[in-house]
Amino acid sequence: MLYFIGLGLGDCKDITVKGLEIVRQCSRVYLEAYTSILTVGKEALEEYYGRELLLADRDIVEQQADEILKGADVSDVAFLVVGDPFGATTHSDLVLRALNAGIQYRVIHNASIMNAVGCCGLQLYNFGETVSIVFWMDTWRPESFYDKIKKNRDMGLHTLCLLDIKVKEQSMENLMRGRKIYEPPRYMTVAQAAEQLLEILQNRRDRGEELAMTEDTVCVGLARVGAEDQTIRSGTLQELASSDLGGPLHSMIISGHLHPLEVDMLKLFSGPEGLKTLKMTDSSTYAS
Repeated sequence: MLYFIGLGLGDCKDITVKGLEIVRQCSRVYLEAYTSILTVGKEALEEYYGRELLLADRDIVEQQADEILKGADVSDVAFLVVGDPFGATTHSDLVLRALNAGIQYRVIHNASIMNAVGCCGLQLYNFGETVSIVFWMDTWRPESFYDKIKKNRDMGLHTLCLLDIKVKEQSMENLMRGRKIYEPPRYMTVAQAAEQLLEILQNRRDRGEELAMTEDTVCVGLARVGAEDQTIRSGTLQELASSDLGGPLHSMIISGHLHPLEVDMLKLFSGPEGLKTLKMTDSSTYAS
């Protein structure tokens, strides 16, 4: 059996009781190590679980999946994922590979940023499509995520923005020379994401387009959701561009139409002027 086990969002104790029992009975335990991170390292997990963990980076999961599946038809193998196992589509591919190899699988779910984001007070059923904001490079500056934010905003829906993670990335020179030398890990901050969005807004304004949002649109920055030092900050996009929410991981929300209860919750996380740009559009709706 191949077990997909969610670890939650905080530390080693966020695994479910059922998940921990399965981890301790498996012959091999892999830790997926590229779509997210916990606030503790591999060693702390090994100590708490009482098991050695084998790191599974993107190359192993996507190119060498047979190593993970090896022997899972006659013994139990666990694949540990920060958050919930199906927060990343890569793991659906691993399920299909297992079934094609005649290996049964089971999923042990856990909290994910996709639902834990409700901690900021925005109602989950008011969210539209989730987007990913990637680090821009000198020759690659995509804006497609902005178009999805616009679609959500046009429908009055909030947008959860998952911010880029660069782990085990190679420079172009090392990649071309075939050298297995990797760049230090990078984790996009709320401020960096807001800066990129501000630049996109200016680009669209220069082209005469109708904007999906402005510098005064109310947004929410979240850092280390699920950890003891979780941080939430609400304010305008311009304000978040100069915010410091501390260490990774960060996420950001672009607000849509806001219910008065949502506004009251956001006030808990804003400065005295943070929500002044909100305007009431009817008796039960605010927008910015």
